[in-house]
Amino acid sequence: MRAIAGIWHWRHNPLRRRTDRWEAWLALAAALLIAVGAPCAGWFTGRAAHGALLEAVRLQRQQRHVVWATVDRPAAATPADPNPESAAQHDVHLRVIAHWPGPGGGRRTGEVTAPRPVEAGDRFRMWADEQGRAATRPMDEGTAATHAVLAGLGSAAAAGGLVEGGRRLAVRQLMARRFRRWDAAWARAGQDWGRADAGS
Repeated sequence: MRAIAGIWHWRHNPLRRRTDRWEAWLALAAALLIAVGAPCAGWFTGRAAHGALLEAVRLQRQQRHVVWATVDRPAAATPADPNPESAAQHDVHLRVIAHWPGPGGGRRTGEVTAPRPVEAGDRFRMWADEQGRAATRPMDEGTAATHAVLAGLGSAAAAGGLVEGGRRLAVRQLMARRFRRWDAAWARAGQDWGRADAGS
């Protein structure tokens, strides 16, 4: 509202230049786009992301299931990270070689991460896909909603940043044009500007 009032009063100012008017209108347009366009972009992006993520949740729940795995032995591999405080070092004792039932009554064997410290012969639940391969836990709807909100916020921030960046670039061009006109006006005035005997 202040921008509108400023433009209305500025248009009657005898010192205003065309670039001043353009700059004021650019500020108003940018303010409106940021206030209305950025939230709309964020809402549409968040909604689209939420729909896509809910579809991914549905597919993951359809394609993954829980199986019981039996520990054969601890995994021999050690993580490449030498830092003893890293998550990889903390989880190294949870990596085991285990077997679990595969599709059609077969048996799958592989290196997996147990949910707790286990020994040979212990059983634990894990997720497997349709081919019987070890899989991660399916995404839940709460995580999907969180990711969609973050996508929407990121999109709104990016849209606002683009609008503000465009406004700043346009104002910079207007300022360069204004300075070029000033330089041309000073060049026309010549070196005698303000001298008493120059007739000015």
